[in-house]
Amino acid sequence: MENNDSTYDRNAEVKAFDESKSGVRGLIESGVTKIPRMFINPDQKFDINISTNDSNLSVPIIDLKDIHNNINRVEIISQVKDACKKWGFFQVINHGISVDVLDEMIDGIRRFHEQDVEVRKKIYTRDFKKKIIYYSNSTLYKDKFALWRDTVGCSMAPDPPKPEELPQVFRDIMIEYSKKLMELGSTILELLSEALGLDPSYIKEMMCPESLFIQGHYSPPSPQPELTMGTTKHTDSSFITIVLQNHLGGLQVLHQNQWVTVPPVHGALVVNIGDLLQLITNDKFVSVYHRVVSSDKGIRISLANFFSNSDSSKVLGPIKELLSEENPPIYREISIAEFMAHHFNKGHDGNSILEPFKL
Repeated sequence: MENNDSTYDRNAEVKAFDESKSGVRGLIESGVTKIPRMFINPDQKFDINISTNDSNLSVPIIDLKDIHNNINRVEIISQVKDACKKWGFFQVINHGISVDVLDEMIDGIRRFHEQDVEVRKKIYTRDFKKKIIYYSNSTLYKDKFALWRDTVGCSMAPDPPKPEELPQVFRDIMIEYSKKLMELGSTILELLSEALGLDPSYIKEMMCPESLFIQGHYSPPSPQPELTMGTTKHTDSSFITIVLQNHLGGLQVLHQNQWVTVPPVHGALVVNIGDLLQLITNDKFVSVYHRVVSSDKGIRISLANFFSNSDSSKVLGPIKELLSEENPPIYREISIAEFMAHHFNKGHDGNSILEPFKL
C-alpha cells in the first residue's frame, strides 16, 4: 500500500507532521523504525560513508594564531585567498573562541531539542520574521522531500532579542557565543577584503547594518540513513557562513565534481563563502554546493551562523574596484529584498540562486 502512488497523499502527511509541532525528534520519540515517506529522497545516489585520504582533497585548515603579526597576517591572507578561490570553504583554528564556549553551545542546542515536546511546541512556528523560531524544514511545503532535521533559529544582530526572550536552556551561552562570533566574523571579513586587495573594512561597510542569524540544527539518528538527507545540496544565501559541527560530522563539499567530507576538528570552525559574496566579488570567490548526509551512528548537532545585511533596500552588485575590461561584471545590481525573495521562493531545488541575476 505504501508504494501505491494512487493512495499516497503527500500533502496530508506533510500537514500532519507540521501540525504535530514536534519535528523529527517527535518521530523518534514516537518510536518510528522506518523513515516516513515524506522524507525519502527518490534521487538518493551517494555513499554515506564517503571519505578521502588524498591530501589534495582536504578542505584547508587555516591557523589564525598571531594574526596581528604582520608577517603571519600576510601568510594567512594568502591562505584565505587560495581557499576561497579553489574551495569556497576552509576551517579555522586558534580563532579566539574557546573550546569550552563551543562545547557549551553545542550542549545548549541539544538541551533545547531534547526538552519535553510540550515545551518545544510553544515556540514552533513558520513565521520567519520572529527573532526566535523553532521549526522543521524551512521550505517543507515547497521541497520534494523533507530533511531529517529540526532547527531552532535566533536573530542575534543587529537587533538581538532581550535576554528573557531567549530559551532558558541556552540563554547565557547564546549571548556569550554570539558576541564572540560577531568578533570572529569581523576578523574573517577583514581577511576576505584584504585577500581581494581592498581596504580591510570594505566588505564590512557593504554589509552594514550587519546581521547574524544563528540556526541550531538537530538531526536524531536516522533509522534508514541511506534514504534521506540531513541537508540536501545547496549554497548559502549569506555573505559568509561560519559553521560549528559536533563530533558526528556529515558535512560534505562538492569539489572537482566529487563530494568531499569536511572532518569535524574539535575546536575548529568551518567558514564558507555565500552567494552574496560570490556576487559582489564577481566570481573571484565562489559559493559552492554542500550538503549533510544522514547517519544512524548518533545525534548530529550543528550551528550554522549566517552573516548578511539586514537592510532589505540595500542594492548590491559586483565591486567596481574588481572590474576591468578583462573582467566585466557578471551580475546585475539587485536589492537584498529581491535576492532573498528569490531564495525563499525557489526552496531546495539544487540550483544556484545566482543564475537569474546574471547579465
